[in-house]
Amino acid sequence: MQNISTWVSAMRLRTLPLSIAGIVVSACLAHYNGFFEWDIFVLAIITTLSFQILSNLANDYGDGIKGTDNEDRIGPERAIQSGQISPEELMNAIKINIMVSIILAFLLIFSAFGVKHFLLTVLFFLLGFLSISAAISYTVGDKAYGYRGLGDLFVFIFFGLLSVIGSYVLFAKEFHHVTFLPAITIGLLSTAVLNLNNMRDRLSDEKSNKITLAVKLGENKIRIYHNVLVLGAIIVSLLFGILYYTSPYNLIYFVAYIPLLLHLKRVNGNIDPKLFDPELKKLALTTVLLSILMGLGHLLPF
Repeated sequence: MQNISTWVSAMRLRTLPLSIAGIVVSACLAHYNGFFEWDIFVLAIITTLSFQILSNLANDYGDGIKGTDNEDRIGPERAIQSGQISPEELMNAIKINIMVSIILAFLLIFSAFGVKHFLLTVLFFLLGFLSISAAISYTVGDKAYGYRGLGDLFVFIFFGLLSVIGSYVLFAKEFHHVTFLPAITIGLLSTAVLNLNNMRDRLSDEKSNKITLAVKLGENKIRIYHNVLVLGAIIVSLLFGILYYTSPYNLIYFVAYIPLLLHLKRVNGNIDPKLFDPELKKLALTTVLLSILMGLGHLLPF
């Protein structure tokens, strides 16, 4: 039973809701435009969760074998770090997860496009391959991009642009400008979650030679950057509400601005890296809340 709980911990369940935030928004927009299909929605959710779990396991493996997860780290103890799961066991789990992710991606793409949309099928198979590759190479390998300050860019692309715009294409078989601003919003907030994680671990990462953007920018500039991410998301989502306004229901996601602004107040006033950890969950759940309300706001008067 203890081993099961260790594996569940290694999957980092608290990160999973954030990974599907973009899909929720795009599904609601697709429904509003008459393109929603339940089978695609469910498969997209399951596939994305599989990708996220793969990323979490690979992150544990990469940081574990490089010694980045050590006694200096503030966050929850990781699987390899605890000694309850060996690197070999974790690598075997990663290989199994890769196979599961490939199968799920194939089912999703085939359900969405069949044989009628060849170019989109090829494009999404390529995107699926890139998603799996990005999930692994964040911390695994000598050229892991998470160790070179590129994690923020990849999170913005995959959690924001690809998640929202790509998911909409799965439903509608076409791109639509209505998805661009929500994609940027979710991308900025998802990047803020990663940044907050890196702010928490900045000192231990620097000791371990994990050069995140937080390490590169330093304590003061990384706070400014965090404010830019969160306030930028608020401004972009506000612009979305104005440009695509059809009824007052559209704007119900404005209530998510309250916890976001309170979050910034706590982060700006905090000098103890340990206190960033509880803010991670709050920011992630607020991002999910905003995505749900942003999507539902277009469905309520529908």
